Amino acid sequence: MKTKNVLKATIAGVAMLAATGNAFAGTMKLGMTTWVGYGPLFLARDLGYFKEKGLEVDLQIVEDHALAMAAEAAGELDGDAGTIDETLQYRSPDFCFKTVYALDDSHGGDGILAPADVNSIADLKGMEVGMNEGSVSQFWFDILLKRAGMTEADVKVVNMTADDAAAAFMADRIPVAVTWEPNLTFAKNANKGKVLVDSSETPGLIVDVLSLRCDYIEAHPEDVQALVDGLYKANEYIKTNQDEAYAIMAKGVGGWLEDPKDFAASAAGVNFYGKDLNAKFFKGGDDGEAGELIKLGLEIWGGAGKVKIEKATYDDVVEDKFLGLE
Repeated sequence: MKTKNVLKATIAGVAMLAATGNAFAGTMKLGMTTWVGYGPLFLARDLGYFKEKGLEVDLQIVEDHALAMAAEAAGELDGDAGTIDETLQYRSPDFCFKTVYALDDSHGGDGILAPADVNSIADLKGMEVGMNEGSVSQFWFDILLKRAGMTEADVKVVNMTADDAAAAFMADRIPVAVTWEPNLTFAKNANKGKVLVDSSETPGLIVDVLSLRCDYIEAHPEDVQALVDGLYKANEYIKTNQDEAYAIMAKGVGGWLEDPKDFAASAAGVNFYGKDLNAKFFKGGDDGEAGELIKLGLEIWGGAGKVKIEKATYDDVVEDKFLGLE
């Protein structure tokens, strides 16, 4: 009896997958930190958009991006979410992965907390700045320094996580912190110092993407297509059912974002990328938005000695054939 039930279930499962046209799709394992911009992954999963294409997506929260990349290199994860500049630090001749989708960009979700009497980046000269070295916080801060005609040598960098930097700022243990939400809002509500600058003033610099191992992309193109199609559909759902979408995403992402109100407040600081914004971001190859950001990432991280490759082109870093670009 048990054998018959298993056989029936197997036949039914194969029939379902065949009906979707994705009979060979399987399970994709992705790692990511707790971030509002990754909400559409949970939305597509929980609304069944991946499953209707025959794909199961296992979403794992890994708060240390370096650990997620190590797991990906070891084959324990098929891919991960992170900023496109940050991924450049992990690309090496022995570890190939490519970006297949842009998830979001920070539009006010990242910022610098500073004393109330500080009015410009130039005013930070000689001050201690708490930030997470090797993270997008350092990348963004170094660009702001460059635009002000400065380098990290003009400040005193104190390496700590974005949350620890904010906590140190609130406790008057450090005068400046490069951090992100909800820490910016906490500081505002406590009337502590000021947000000197946030990412709404630097559009397109902090872009989160999904990257997959090259061998996985090659072996499972139907899974990658199912992933992209599911995310496109989830982003359309957000446009027409925002409250419901935020509730689902808040539950899925969890952590400090598990309350839909907190999720909605944080979502105000990002732009979710659907098909239109992916087309805009990836259009133009080396000379487009993504290509220019890759060049900037190599420049910043290369100057800091944090890359394992001398150079990389758009085609080395991105696989855009699943996006339906025109």
